[in-house]
Amino acid sequence: MIDRRAPRASSSLRRPKLLSVLQEGYTRSQFLADLQAGVIVGIVALPLAIAFAIASGTTPDRGLATAVVAGFLISALGGSRVQIGGPTGAFVVIVYGIIQQHGLDGLLVATLLAGAILVAMGVARLGTVIKFIPYPVTIGFTAGIAVIIFASQVRDLLGLTTGALPADFVGKVEVYARTASTVNWAAAGVGLGTVALILAWNRTRSRIPGPFIALVVTTAAVHLLGLQVETIGSRFGTVAGLPRPTLPHVDWAALPQLVPAAITIALLAAIESLLSAVVADGMIGTRHRSDQELIAQGVANLAVPFFGGIPATGAIARTATNVKNGGRTPVAGMIHAVTLLVIALAAGKWAALIPMATLGGILAVVCWHMGEWHVVWRELRGPRSDAIVMGLTFLLTVLVDLTVAVQAGVVLAAFLFMRRMAEVTNVTALTGPGDAAVPDEPDPRDPNALAARDVPPGVEVYEVNGPFFFGAANKFRDTLATVSRRPRVLIVRLRAVPALDATGLHALREVIERSAAEGTRVILSDVHAQPMAALARSDLLERLGEENIVGHIDEALGIARAHLGLPPAPRPERWAPTVARQERRQAPREGS
Repeated sequence: MIDRRAPRASSSLRRPKLLSVLQEGYTRSQFLADLQAGVIVGIVALPLAIAFAIASGTTPDRGLATAVVAGFLISALGGSRVQIGGPTGAFVVIVYGIIQQHGLDGLLVATLLAGAILVAMGVARLGTVIKFIPYPVTIGFTAGIAVIIFASQVRDLLGLTTGALPADFVGKVEVYARTASTVNWAAAGVGLGTVALILAWNRTRSRIPGPFIALVVTTAAVHLLGLQVETIGSRFGTVAGLPRPTLPHVDWAALPQLVPAAITIALLAAIESLLSAVVADGMIGTRHRSDQELIAQGVANLAVPFFGGIPATGAIARTATNVKNGGRTPVAGMIHAVTLLVIALAAGKWAALIPMATLGGILAVVCWHMGEWHVVWRELRGPRSDAIVMGLTFLLTVLVDLTVAVQAGVVLAAFLFMRRMAEVTNVTALTGPGDAAVPDEPDPRDPNALAARDVPPGVEVYEVNGPFFFGAANKFRDTLATVSRRPRVLIVRLRAVPALDATGLHALREVIERSAAEGTRVILSDVHAQPMAALARSDLLERLGEENIVGHIDEALGIARAHLGLPPAPRPERWAPTVARQERRQAPREGS
């Protein structure tokens, strides 16, 4: 019976939440709550979809298409009850770079590849593996992306006359420095006014989103006052609905060059969507299905290229807006997509009137919240290694490339983690040549402590504490190298060693071979399952001999005494008595 149930439990992890909700029973009151939340989130998503598309170097209608298609599929197929999907700021940097290098067709192919990778990750149950990316890396590249997006919006925010902007951050700064005198004060007033209006409106805690209010107010003000500012229409023409479905053109020669970009898109989509799902779980007290969420993200990114869209993932801000307005099921996310579709088809032509400075102001606020600067400051005051990882990831994101930043951040974090583990691991000499047990052994009341045992002359005992891996192998060699006189028996206790790797095995092999050449017998004591399996897979078990690998220190000392021709030691007490306890025991005898 257990075997029959196991596949069902496994398959439930890759089942859309929508099916679970419908199976539980979907009520009219919940539909009305989802309807309200979906419409509000759709209104919030409208300016963001347009702004992210323009910032990415493409047209507004492609951002709307992404929000509609991906938003519907992510909610319908996803593993979260309240996840809202669509274009996000995290992709702006990647998408802009791909379009600059490979054109729009290259972006569509990279998005298709990323979708396939995400589906494969979900099918392979890698949903939990993504969570192992270090937090400082996530904070570093998120803050870096926020800075890059803001740098791309300075032109529209201030109405600068710059022409085409370079792709790199430093190049943008140089262009802004040269063209600072071309500020359009009307556009600057609209942009900064948008920022002020959003911040002020958010304090009212109104359910009507601040970006939508700012968009309506500033657009109306520009046209009523006749301000000379650039609009979506003057730059892109009329926004006429959504792009027609087409087959992306695949340049097979350029395909290998798009694979790294596709991997970056897939990893970023996975990280952001699962992070958003975790945040949503904390808000509504549920648990998402990470593998199913990855599959839904993959299907969405496989679909949007056929509508000319850009990469999509879960959006934390829109998901939080959904929850705060009563959305509790995937139906709310589906309604949000339908709302956007209705707006795009019925009122798309009005989007041409939106000032570019308004979109710049909206994205400036998004960048401020996206950067989470209070978290950055907190990390800077935390452990130095984490601050270094975050700082390096941030700088590489801004100055080099997001892909390089994530790779370097993860590698550096791994090295620093190994360094910390090596510092935790230590090798202790519990005896000296011919001496009794060292009095400062960690826990003298431990029933297995060496202080409770008679260690004969000619026997030395060393103990390794912590993972015995390549980071700690040198400590082992260095500690044993300090022995000035070679013992007849060397006991190495491994009771606190949960894991042993190839480098640790090599260090043991060196000690065993050197000891054999010097006539010293080596005994391994208190060996756990993983180290024992590692010894068995290598030739070290045969070289050392199974009789020299024992499960307890008493066995090791017994073998040592027999090797030295000494009689067996008396049975040790339950724990080692301290000097004070010995004196208390002897006091009555002396007074009798």
